[in-house]
Amino acid sequence: MQSPKEIFLELLKPDGKPERQLKQYEALSMVLGDPVNSYLRAGRGKGHTSIDRWGTTIMWPEEAPGPMPHITPETKVCPDITRWREYVHAPDIKSNCAQGWEDCARAARKAAGEDRIMAAFMGTGIFEQCHFLMGFEDTLTNLYEHPEEMHQLIDYITDYRIEFVKLLIDGLAPDMIFSHDDWGTKEALFMKPEMWREFFKEPYRRFYGYIRSRGVIALHHADSYLAPIVEDMAEIGIQVWQGVLPDNDIPELQRRLKGRMVLMGGIGAAIDRQDATEEEIRSYVISVLKTCCPGGHFIPSITYGLAGTVFPHVDPIIDDEIEKYNSVLHMPAVDCAPVPRRKASPKPESVGRALPGAEAGVLAQLSQALCRGQRKKVLELCGIALEQGIDARRILDDGLVAGMTKLGDDFSAGRAFVPEMLMAARCMTAATELLKPRLVSGSSKAAGRVCLGTVKGDMHDIGKNLVKIMMEGCGLEVIDLGVDVSPEDFVRTAIEQNCGIIACSSLLTTTMAEMRRVVNLAVEKGIRDKVKIMVGGAPITQSFCDEIGADAYTADAGQAARVAVSLLQSA
Repeated sequence: MQSPKEIFLELLKPDGKPERQLKQYEALSMVLGDPVNSYLRAGRGKGHTSIDRWGTTIMWPEEAPGPMPHITPETKVCPDITRWREYVHAPDIKSNCAQGWEDCARAARKAAGEDRIMAAFMGTGIFEQCHFLMGFEDTLTNLYEHPEEMHQLIDYITDYRIEFVKLLIDGLAPDMIFSHDDWGTKEALFMKPEMWREFFKEPYRRFYGYIRSRGVIALHHADSYLAPIVEDMAEIGIQVWQGVLPDNDIPELQRRLKGRMVLMGGIGAAIDRQDATEEEIRSYVISVLKTCCPGGHFIPSITYGLAGTVFPHVDPIIDDEIEKYNSVLHMPAVDCAPVPRRKASPKPESVGRALPGAEAGVLAQLSQALCRGQRKKVLELCGIALEQGIDARRILDDGLVAGMTKLGDDFSAGRAFVPEMLMAARCMTAATELLKPRLVSGSSKAAGRVCLGTVKGDMHDIGKNLVKIMMEGCGLEVIDLGVDVSPEDFVRTAIEQNCGIIACSSLLTTTMAEMRRVVNLAVEKGIRDKVKIMVGGAPITQSFCDEIGADAYTADAGQAARVAVSLLQSA
């Protein structure tokens, strides 16, 4: 009978013949307390705020399952990418992590034994380190606006990561390096595939090439949608992609890869809930196993970057269903038609209402320039439109807002990505500042008011910020409450600021219940018939929205803005 380690090694072979499906992380023995990780994560603890060795502020609220970077204008390590060398200084891990390797290696090898793979851990990958230093928005927009400096910073971080992994390999002699870096959301890459290839493919080829040159297995964790670059990942040396969300269409990836990379995941966070029933969990896992196991080179597991579910009752049921699957004879995979994925919508032929010839020309150009993030051109075209006598409100509605609406449609359809949205938002801000003095009093009233935030216990703000951008671009006034927002703060703000919508975001399944509390508190305070409640985030579904009594669920920022406008107009 093959050991878990032997099964894992068989999966790495294109023609390997594992005896059974592995149960999640059973083949891996993680090493988390080595000298480098102990040095880098010193001072972190639940309920505390700390500063890491790069200078990033790290917050870990009592209610949150883990720490998150807290980037503000005041805490930002690198406020100006053109002067990054003045601000960014990699930790001196070589000098500060010279001791303790022998004892750590001995304990780690004993824990792994002969039957499991010893895996050294590396969190905060190259892309993540960039946005830990300067914030997510600056990182993505700087790829466009300051490409030379971003290449330099990425190379600097890559050199540090190679030094880090060299220390791990020299000190521990691990079988595997388990490296983290998320490159996308649940449904899309953070950037165009071409941009990922330009900035991150070659640095990661160096990183994983070094690991492979030392005879160590290369595993990359990313619980993201990465289907457009999966062949690139195999090409640069990644042998195992852990965290594969089911949204990637795993059977189709298996057909494309033909055994060149092992896919580990498939069991998403949607099932890891306190209220998830045994029947629901089993049904979900059975579906994943039947869908993904026949294609081979697959390890069914929770998509998290470490073993174990948040809610303890979920994990044993997952393992039990894998055991049951292994006890039954299964036929080899057959070549079948790919599972269809949502296709991009066709580009709309026009945006907005019909305008006179001259006005249509300049406003169409303005809309297009905004979609492209061309701030100077946007301001120039606003000036030309004003000189032509076009009303400021029309410039705003039929030029700027129309452009943001089109961009939101493109984002929802997978034609636009996060950097384009961020750059367009900056154009929008600059243009509205220019137009503000000319907007006639009374005509500049917002289309409605929204209070927006990430719920209590959750520090994630990327999705929330994108929703804010799109809502403001559609003419809504948004009161951003930030992250870790209590139900009391949501409801109090809605009452005091006369908001027509409360919009709640969540990325963690552990915090989903806070949305239910927002709905219940709105009822208790007597405002439920006056305020619409919207919910969104990776683990949220339409059925959950219906269950808690919210008014709307949306899957992305563009859709959220359109739905918000519709809700306010119908109120």
